[in-house]
Amino acid sequence: MKPAEQQTKLLLRGIVEVIQEKELIDKLNLKRPLRVKAGFDPTAPDLHLGHTVLLHKLKQFQDLGHEVTFLIGDFTGMIGDPSGVTETRKPLTEEDVRENAKTYERQVFKILDRPRTRVRFNSEWLGRMSPIEFARLGSKVTVARMMERDDFTKRFREQKDISILEFYYPLLQGYDSVELRADVELGGTDQKFNLLMGRTLQRRYGQEEQVVMTLPLLEGTDGVRKMSKSYGNYIALEDPPSEMFGKIMSISDVLMLRYYELLTDHDLDAIRTMHPKEAKLKLAEELVAQYHSKEAAAQAHHEFDQKFSKKIFAGDAVNLSDSATITAHTDIVHVLLEANLVKSKSEARRLIQQGAVDIDGQRITEVDHTLARGKTYHIKVGKKRFVSVSI
Repeated sequence: MKPAEQQTKLLLRGIVEVIQEKELIDKLNLKRPLRVKAGFDPTAPDLHLGHTVLLHKLKQFQDLGHEVTFLIGDFTGMIGDPSGVTETRKPLTEEDVRENAKTYERQVFKILDRPRTRVRFNSEWLGRMSPIEFARLGSKVTVARMMERDDFTKRFREQKDISILEFYYPLLQGYDSVELRADVELGGTDQKFNLLMGRTLQRRYGQEEQVVMTLPLLEGTDGVRKMSKSYGNYIALEDPPSEMFGKIMSISDVLMLRYYELLTDHDLDAIRTMHPKEAKLKLAEELVAQYHSKEAAAQAHHEFDQKFSKKIFAGDAVNLSDSATITAHTDIVHVLLEANLVKSKSEARRLIQQGAVDIDGQRITEVDHTLARGKTYHIKVGKKRFVSVSI
């Protein structure tokens, strides 16, 4: 195995917090494969790119020779994780969880290496617990400790219901780490309380505490909220190739760099030297190839060019509309109209003033903005209308 220093440099990329980094280095210096786990509750039938932030980090551990467990929370999924939730969740049925879990098993191996991945279901041990064992687990942590959670505290202050079952969720997730004797657990920043519960329970069951590594929550295509099916801003791993390609091309240039950081191993400095459009095309093609195939990615790229690219060639003078002749530069209002991104010049002006127009990732707010000849621009209007224009 690689020296601990080399492993640490790779494993800490994109990490928000490590508890504790020294413990991680000490474990890596043991020169044995570490037991690394990440849990996923099958609350929806498909995984999206937000989930793959954890999966890519698992793959890095796997490639370094460590033992990776992809844990499907089929038991905890019927309770529902209260993290970040403002009211009691509606529990899923056993049938819902079972069907969703089947799709997770299929999708996870688009990233992880199947022969080297342990897939476990926490119903294997939680489903066998007797009532007295559940009661004993509940005695390991106080109510005061549970109320340290921001979401529980907020709901209590607002006099919103908190079920006793929700109190058990962190305990059950923590007990998973006891059962698996985990050395490292990965999770999103919103999972920190649950991950730390694993350390607490391992200590109380006489085990060495796991290292906790939190990763950022990937923003969805809107660039604001975390990627989620409920927000409609997600890119599913099983989206059709052309749809996945188009969604990736619709994200902002700033968000594109974040996707590169969290979803790939590319050198970010090298990506920054590329034209934003070319970098985004590269990202879209790479991700579609990973989750579908190289052939599907090439076809999606071709379809994107056919659908969204429109060239406007100019000589010494060119009429871009019935009411304007442009000789040296082209003003953005007429370009938007000619490229069929707007229905009228007034709409173009309104959208520009509202900040809904981006050129090569930069927001344009001046209606008299002009574009030089001899260049290609990537223009986006709103969230879904975009086109490449060569003048």
